[in-house]
Amino acid sequence: MNRFQSRKMTQMSQSEIRNMSLECARVGGINLSQGICDLKLPDILAGSAYQAILDDHNHYTRFDGIDLLREQIAQKSMKFNHIQVDAKKNIIVSAGATGAFYSACFALLNPGDEMILFEPYYGYHEATLIALDIVPVYATLTPPEWDIHFDQLESLITEKTKAILINTPSNPCGKVFSADELEKIADFAIEKDLLIFTDEIYEYITYDGKQHVSLGSLKNAAERTVTVSGYSKTFSITGWRIGYTIADEAMTALIGSANDLIYVCAPAPLQHAVAAAISNLTDDFYAEMRIGYQQKRDLFCGMLSDVGLTPYVPQGAYYVLADMSKIPGENSKDKAMWFLKETGIASVPGEAFYKDTVGKTLARFCFAKDIHMIEKACDLIKTNSKKWL
Repeated sequence: MNRFQSRKMTQMSQSEIRNMSLECARVGGINLSQGICDLKLPDILAGSAYQAILDDHNHYTRFDGIDLLREQIAQKSMKFNHIQVDAKKNIIVSAGATGAFYSACFALLNPGDEMILFEPYYGYHEATLIALDIVPVYATLTPPEWDIHFDQLESLITEKTKAILINTPSNPCGKVFSADELEKIADFAIEKDLLIFTDEIYEYITYDGKQHVSLGSLKNAAERTVTVSGYSKTFSITGWRIGYTIADEAMTALIGSANDLIYVCAPAPLQHAVAAAISNLTDDFYAEMRIGYQQKRDLFCGMLSDVGLTPYVPQGAYYVLADMSKIPGENSKDKAMWFLKETGIASVPGEAFYKDTVGKTLARFCFAKDIHMIEKACDLIKTNSKKWL
């Protein structure tokens, strides 16, 4: 260990998503590993950000976000999520959904507390808990429908269990939790007196008529639910870092204090631009976005089926987990590296989303790319498929 390295960093490692992006850049491949979402952002965002800079919105904002943005989030949340929200009491704007989740965990949980994660999980959720000395405990969803096993949840409960985390639509498996499943999770959390954290960053990206349901809209669970979301994915602005939490007034006050200490505030001009986009973009924008992503999903998943890499077709978000059993390698990292070398396509090893080796035959692909890039990736994989078929 480097003598200047903290003990905490010995518990951490760079995410496989970042690692595979670096490997992809090294070989000049097509990066379907990282959820960068490098699509063109709506025109109103760039214009509004530029105008906000000209209008000198370049300084610290309130720690909880500018009034206009919180008001727009509140209106959107009541209309789309069916969550009753007071813009002044229930919303904290933070540095992306990641910053919002970190602030909420910092504010509401103690070192040694346990939080249940559903695997496959998003690595930054786990990393946040480890950074804060909160203990992740793993409940496994079963494919192909990614079913919850409530008997397993029951077995995980200890006196240290304080919270449960839902990610819907889910990264990486694309599961959209149904209203019935969420009701059962809410009942379980109430029975065990658990906080509920729900990450809904992909809330607008659902397929085949699936409807996103916010757990915070369930009246019996509202007072114990922290909803985490943002606009990185919806508006293709992953680098802007505009996220937020919704929670009851007492929890929001604590989350706001944590956010102030850790992040100070989200980028000022970009808050103004996101507020303008929420206000002005119509339902047609969100509908067209869903249609576009579904076309890419169907194209890419169809190709994977054709070349023997069976996909778990996602219900939401813009990732697909595929069965890489036919690809050479002892584990998912070996398989992903071989696949990158032979096809020029970068994916994320499946074990990055599991505590143990459950994901050793899986890889995650991201299809949040221009359709021509997806078509090129499909052609490259098809051309090289004789190497494993």
